[in-house]
Amino acid sequence: MISYKNTHLQELENEAIYVIREAAAQFERPTMLFSGGKDSIVMYHLARKAFYPAKVPFPLLHIDTGHNFQETLEFRDYLMKKTGGTCIVRYVQDTINQGKVQEETGYNASRNVLQTVTLLDAIEEFKFDCAMGGGRRDEEKARAKERFFSHRDEFGQWDPKNQRPELWNIFNGRKKMGEHFRVFPLSNWTELDVWLYILLEKIEIPSIYFSHEREVFNRDGVWLATAPFMKLKPTEHPVIKRVRCRTIGDITCTGLVLSEASSVEDIVAEIAQTRITERGGRYDDKRSDTAMEDRKREGYF
Repeated sequence: MISYKNTHLQELENEAIYVIREAAAQFERPTMLFSGGKDSIVMYHLARKAFYPAKVPFPLLHIDTGHNFQETLEFRDYLMKKTGGTCIVRYVQDTINQGKVQEETGYNASRNVLQTVTLLDAIEEFKFDCAMGGGRRDEEKARAKERFFSHRDEFGQWDPKNQRPELWNIFNGRKKMGEHFRVFPLSNWTELDVWLYILLEKIEIPSIYFSHEREVFNRDGVWLATAPFMKLKPTEHPVIKRVRCRTIGDITCTGLVLSEASSVEDIVAEIAQTRITERGGRYDDKRSDTAMEDRKREGYF
C-alpha cells in the first residue's frame, strides 16, 4: 500500500482535523451533517481521528427525504452501530405533513429542495450553532465561494458577498443570537483526493458506489434509477444497466454513471481519467444555471 505520509493527502487530513477541532472548540452546540455519501463518511472518519480515543463529542444529523437509496440508509445505521456514534434523523415527510412545504408534482418532482426547511427546523429544534458539511469547492461554482466557516443569518440564509476573511487559517465564529455557521472541513479536497484517501485509509463505503445492475431510465442525457415515486414520460423506458453512483442524494436527482468499476482502485482510475465533473450527473443542478446558489441562499447544505 502506498503511504500518504508527507504528501498532499497528509496536509489535507491535518487541515480538516484542525477545522473540525476549531468548530468543536468555538461553538457550543455543533453537529455534523451526514448523508451516507462518501464525503460525509470521510468527514466522520476524520472527526473520529480528531478526538480519538474519545468519542466524537457531537451528534450527526441526517435529513431523510424519504426518497433515499436503501443502501445508503442501511449503511448509515450500520456505521453508527459499529462506531457507537449518534445520528439524529429528521424527515422531510414530517415537514410535508405539517404543511410547511408542499410536495412537488409532475415528471421532475423532487424533495431535494424541500429538505432545506427540515434542516433549518432541526437546527432550531436542537439549537445547533454550527453544522459541519462535506461540501468541497471543486464540486460546483456556488460551493467554490464558501469559506471554511460560512456564516448564516437568523433565517439560515447565506450571503456570498458577506464572507469573513480567513487569513492564516484564523476562523471567526462570532455570531449573534439565532445565527449559526456552516463549516466545511473538506473545502480544499477534490473528488480524486477523497477517493485516494478512502483507498489508503481503507474506509468502508456503501455498495451503491460500486458497479452493479440496476433498473434505470434516461432523462435528458442523465441515467436515473426507477422507483415507485418516479414518474416516467411516455418516451422513457426502464432498462437494466451496469451503473454506479459518483455522488449520492435523493433518488429523484441522483444521476448514475455507466461503469464497470468494482473496487476503490477501479474508481480511482476511472475518476483520474474522466472529464465530466462529479455533479455533472446531478439532475437537480440542471433546473437553472444558478440552481445550487439559489438553494444555498435559502439555507441548503
